[in-house]
Amino acid sequence: MEKQQQSLIKKDGVNYLVPFILVTFCFALWGFANDITNPMVKAFSKIFRMSVTDGTLVQVAFYGGYFCMAFPAAIFIRKFSYKAGVLMGLGLYAAGALLFFPAKAIGIYGCFLIAYFIMTCGLSFLETSCNPYILTMGPEETATRRLNMAQCFNPCGSIIGMFVAMNFIQAKLNPMSSDERALLSDTEFEALKDADLSVLISPYLIIGLVIVAMLLLMRFTKMPKIGDANHDIHFMVTIKRIFSLKYYREGVIAQFFYVGAQIMCWTFIIQYGTRVFMAEGMEEQAAEVLSQRFNIYAMLFFICSRFIATFLMKYVRPAMLLAIFGVLAMVFTLGVIVLQDRTGLYCLVCVSGCMSLMFPTIYGIALDGLGDDAKFGAAGLIMAILGGSVLPPLQAMIIDEGTVMGMPATNISFVLPLICFLVVTVYGYRIHLKKHL
Repeated sequence: MEKQQQSLIKKDGVNYLVPFILVTFCFALWGFANDITNPMVKAFSKIFRMSVTDGTLVQVAFYGGYFCMAFPAAIFIRKFSYKAGVLMGLGLYAAGALLFFPAKAIGIYGCFLIAYFIMTCGLSFLETSCNPYILTMGPEETATRRLNMAQCFNPCGSIIGMFVAMNFIQAKLNPMSSDERALLSDTEFEALKDADLSVLISPYLIIGLVIVAMLLLMRFTKMPKIGDANHDIHFMVTIKRIFSLKYYREGVIAQFFYVGAQIMCWTFIIQYGTRVFMAEGMEEQAAEVLSQRFNIYAMLFFICSRFIATFLMKYVRPAMLLAIFGVLAMVFTLGVIVLQDRTGLYCLVCVSGCMSLMFPTIYGIALDGLGDDAKFGAAGLIMAILGGSVLPPLQAMIIDEGTVMGMPATNISFVLPLICFLVVTVYGYRIHLKKHL
């Protein structure tokens, strides 16, 4: 065990255990933000009496923040340090979460979108800082495995986010269905909206305070200055250099499609499960809460699978393992599309297990050998999270159709994740052929 620990978080006689733990905790914090937010697409749609497509503006604002702030974050980190980037990220995260209180007071949907955008500008700083920071905390040959280990704690935060969303938001919202809400007078609607928004914002205010505490802890802890020696900023030269690398360029594309697939699968499992359970005779709110429980099952499978995948990387090369998991994801997604009962929902849970290693593995492969350029390389990969903003609205537009070719549109909409997993599979296989054959 000691030998394995040294190979992961020891380099040149220096043990990075404490910094590794603190930075890894940040992975859980942004996991919480991601997965308390996914069910909010459905929640905001009901509260503001909007379509599913309008509700996905939550995802547009959320992942748009990632996109807009990635390169500014990289420039900031290059100018100062990884630690400074983490602190800035925590500050913006806390500010966005605490802005939910004035957004509720105003009562306009757009104000919540602004709060989400600011919060995810902070998450962009965190991911642009923490991922490459973890890669430097040990030998280069174990960097991808080390990142997979740190990323194992991201879904732990996600589980907590889902649990909070299910028990402290979805279960406490007024049980009135979407159709019943549409019949309310303006006065009744405003009263109901205000009550529901009070429920919705409470967890965000609490996490905002937790983030402030984490910021203070990180501020007064001595962190290693790894990879912070070069503060020169030659933005266009660096960008041209890293995008000239085919494996990096294709990695950004693969990451775009992977994140899109992940967000689609975890956001619309609520719609998918609600349709299945209501077809069985369940009421809408009960069906939504049960669907969120399946979302938690999916995340638990995701966590277990990530630990298994990290172990398997000792024996199977990361790119090949990525391709294998990609093929399995496509098989289960076909089941999601074709099957119209609970079996399709079980397949959707299994898809999460296949997704477990994809983000950190694509990340590690794409940044391999970039050295100090990894700060800007990381930014490009974080910008690829835009896939989580672009693709879910397309799926929502399909779902809003109701039926497509005689089948439930919710099922047909999972053709989009299927295409995404094909892109990821091809990337993993191509990298394996290039590097190891």
